[in-house]
Amino acid sequence: MLKLGLVIFCVLVASGPTWSARTVDSHLGQKDLSRLQKVFVDGFGSSDLQSIFFSSLNIQLTDATQKEPLCKKIATLHSESKLNSFEKDYYYIGASRNLGCSAKIDEGLLSKVYSSLNSELGSSQEIFYRVVTHKVLGVEINEATQGKLVKRLQELLKKDDTLSGLGYAFNVAPLLGASASFIVNRVEDAIVQADEVDGKLLQFEGGLSITSLIINGAFGVSKTFNKPVPVTADQAVKFANYFLSRRSVQTAKGAHVLIEALKTISGADKIAPVCVQLIGNGQLDAQSPTLNVAVVDLLGKPLLPAPKVINAKVIRKKDSSVLSDKITVTSKSSDKTTYVADLASLKPARGVYQAELSADGVYTQTLQFKVLGRVKVQSLEVGIAESDASAATRKQSVTYPGKLQEVLSADSTQKLLLKAVLVDESTSKPLAVHQAFVRLYNKKTDKEIIFVAEQDSSKAYKFDMDVGNNGKNFNYQSGTYSIYLTVGDSSLSNSFEWLVAEVQLKFNEDKEVKPKTTSGPLPEIIHQFRVPDNRPPRIVSDIFTGLCITPLVLLFVFWGKLGINVSNLTLAPSTIGFHLGFGGILVLFFVFWLQLNMFQTLRLLIPIAVFTFLAGNRLLRRLYAQRNSKASAS
Repeated sequence: MLKLGLVIFCVLVASGPTWSARTVDSHLGQKDLSRLQKVFVDGFGSSDLQSIFFSSLNIQLTDATQKEPLCKKIATLHSESKLNSFEKDYYYIGASRNLGCSAKIDEGLLSKVYSSLNSELGSSQEIFYRVVTHKVLGVEINEATQGKLVKRLQELLKKDDTLSGLGYAFNVAPLLGASASFIVNRVEDAIVQADEVDGKLLQFEGGLSITSLIINGAFGVSKTFNKPVPVTADQAVKFANYFLSRRSVQTAKGAHVLIEALKTISGADKIAPVCVQLIGNGQLDAQSPTLNVAVVDLLGKPLLPAPKVINAKVIRKKDSSVLSDKITVTSKSSDKTTYVADLASLKPARGVYQAELSADGVYTQTLQFKVLGRVKVQSLEVGIAESDASAATRKQSVTYPGKLQEVLSADSTQKLLLKAVLVDESTSKPLAVHQAFVRLYNKKTDKEIIFVAEQDSSKAYKFDMDVGNNGKNFNYQSGTYSIYLTVGDSSLSNSFEWLVAEVQLKFNEDKEVKPKTTSGPLPEIIHQFRVPDNRPPRIVSDIFTGLCITPLVLLFVFWGKLGINVSNLTLAPSTIGFHLGFGGILVLFFVFWLQLNMFQTLRLLIPIAVFTFLAGNRLLRRLYAQRNSKASAS
């Protein structure tokens, strides 16, 4: 089932886009390597034992004044580290060897490392670190111990076949001799678990560390046991794309495993992808159209052996027309990574092109480039006309890059006109550009206003400004304005701004516009509450108060006429307490009506209400007991 899954996976990968033909569009350049070098340098200054180890693995310190403090530092970090003992032992011993520390490693630590292989190791990770620690110390592991470790590794992989466990097993198996060849059968199980991202990347769950661990280990297993490489060429491209996407790593370990993984893939001759990319911004001058291409490995080094034949098919993207089916791309003698194609014989016109490159029939890549054209001003006319067309237009021709000697003059009843014909310098055909502006600039006030020149049906660019209607745009500031024509386009190599003429503009309303003050303190904002509504007349309040008191007055009146039965009223504490509490609540409400707010009233009401509740409860229980005693007596 796993083999069937791998076959399906490989078929899906093989059906990917053309860029997967053993080429990638980037590599680890000199800037990337310099930045990673800085990561290693910074690793020496960290307080992380792992970072110092990987830094020492990639940079050799020669200054004794730097090495000795580091040797003392790693000894302290080793004792304080919270890493697993087998992992921190490897980093400490490895860093000591890399730095060439003069102090001897503690005999107790060495004894523990040597005896560790005689105990039952708990994971493939522990087996890996213990074995590579012996390798760093230069201690050979005898065949009996190797056999024991291989057997233990098989037992562990039956229980733990996670990607991490398999990755460490792949890396340690080549160090355990021929008896570890069983691991070859597990490589396929691991590779098939790779996750594809956007059809362009392949990675394993766990990120850069796990992906590089498995790739380095799987290739090492294949090489040691003389087996085919573990991935296809298309898969190698996608794994390479993933590693190159992680070139911004910030840790010494990440930088090390990234470089090692790219070295591993680049070293697989039959499947190793190469980088084919344009040099520069991909813009060629029509007068000397030379296409420069870099062909390098994943680390930016020349290919060995170098490609024998590189050809390119050049296609105009606009209409898919083919300029050349086969044009030779030759190596630059001074730089073995640069290849050059001279397109002058094709006489490419301005536009966007594609070059389909093929190197030795193995590597293919499609590159897009642009041929820049040159614009020429065939004619330009500038003049003044009456807004109501009551008189003939006075037009004058100006030749690029000259300037009209006469200063034009226009008032609010006239309009300023400009007409320019732009052509392609090589074909003399009318040209449409992305940007064609007319800029009017007043040197005295250092103000400018820009208008868009529109192309008409005859492909000429025209500018027509009514002076009277545009006075507001100029803040009615009369004066001498310089007329500039600005022409720009991403496909032009000679975009320009041309001072055409000067014009004296006169507006009807000549206002001096004072700039607004944008600095200094702002006026103080005084908050005002809403003005309260007018209170009602005094008589309305008195009438309302009287109506509220009326029920209480009527109560006392009826009590006086009917009489009050107070025979059950006693002087018991509960009776007195209840009536005092109830009366206190009424008094509190009256005071609230006069002057208290809601929060003050609630603070006073809570204790009075609790007291009244307890006294009332006691009173009701006493009355109930009296009623029951009278009923039993009768």
